[in-house]
Amino acid sequence: MNFNINNFTALERFLRYVGIDTQSDPASDTIPSTEKQKNLGKLLVTELLAMGVTDAHLDQFGYVYATIPANTDKPNVPVICFCSHMDTSPDCSGAGVKPIIHQNYQGQDLVLPDDNAQVLHMHEHPDLKNQLGNDIVTASGTTLLGADNKAGVAEIMDACYQLINNPEIKHGTVKILFTPDEEIGRGVDKVDIEKLGAYACYTIDGESAGNMENETFSADGAKLIIKGVSSHPGFAKGKMESAIKIAGIITAMLPFELSPENTDGMEGFVHPVAIQGQVEEAVIEFIIRDFDDEQLAKHADVIRKIAEEVLEDFPNSSYELQVKPQYRNMRSVLDQHPQIVEYGMEAIRRADMDAKMCSIRGGTDGSRLSFMGLPCPNIFAGEHAFHGKQEWVSVQDMHKAVQTILHLCAVWEERS
Repeated sequence: MNFNINNFTALERFLRYVGIDTQSDPASDTIPSTEKQKNLGKLLVTELLAMGVTDAHLDQFGYVYATIPANTDKPNVPVICFCSHMDTSPDCSGAGVKPIIHQNYQGQDLVLPDDNAQVLHMHEHPDLKNQLGNDIVTASGTTLLGADNKAGVAEIMDACYQLINNPEIKHGTVKILFTPDEEIGRGVDKVDIEKLGAYACYTIDGESAGNMENETFSADGAKLIIKGVSSHPGFAKGKMESAIKIAGIITAMLPFELSPENTDGMEGFVHPVAIQGQVEEAVIEFIIRDFDDEQLAKHADVIRKIAEEVLEDFPNSSYELQVKPQYRNMRSVLDQHPQIVEYGMEAIRRADMDAKMCSIRGGTDGSRLSFMGLPCPNIFAGEHAFHGKQEWVSVQDMHKAVQTILHLCAVWEERS
């Protein structure tokens, strides 16, 4: 079936959503990490209720749940869920976003007016080659845009609107989930899997149109605690062993070939993300990533071996390495449910795109949902250059994402 949708609402919704600051905060211990994320959640609930989605609600933890009831006579269509996250990255401000629509893009440099140093060049953003004639949305140069992941939120919301207003699209029960705090790794900490009651889920949080991701990094966080020896600096000779300097030496000895700035494809990395301390104690925090769990463990050993080597020159100092799992490669779960990925690829093809299976050098809510009993690959949302001031999305790619969601609902109904 071809869905001839002429009244897409994704753009108008997206422009509305990016005006709400939903930046998450890794230093916070509240759930959600910032109360302002609920401002978007409340708006989404209001819009869903206005569509006629009667059970839409925001829970105490900042999650939005909603249900589109089945409209098919088939009794055994599996319940599927669509998920996107509402928060934006702590890496760049999401306050006061001023979106700009660059209509009918023809390959020119896009200069962002509030900071002329922010220029989108096609050679730096290669997917712009596929956008000739399309409409590109950016921020104004001083903030991120928020396409990660408000593009996905807007696309799911538009798909809900289309399902309700186009009853000829037959589908089973569809669940909607919008999460907080994905950008700080806590996006599904308080998800109620039983409430969702879904067989499969799809995050709408990927990059280029046509892409589907069935594989993510496996991820650990690591904390290296260095215990030095403090002494009065005027009388420190032969006594002081500065934990700050030890931390600096260890950081400098990390192999460049294992750094994120020197890896791509299927290569993992070890990345120091924060250092703090005094002479007596210093702490280095790392993120460790790889597609292979065995390699992940070996990367932690690299940190351990460097620390031991460095501390040979500091006999009165010591270290402790704490490694905490964050998420795991969802492919090991998805390979047990091949139809979930297969139906996603079919939906992309039905939306007139070349479907491409990809691995993502990162993680999504789907990584953890998959290991919580809800298999969850990731479908494109059209977002690009996320977490920075040059973030952008194509309006036409957003429409393709909406069509993909609609086709995916239909595929599950047809094949049940």
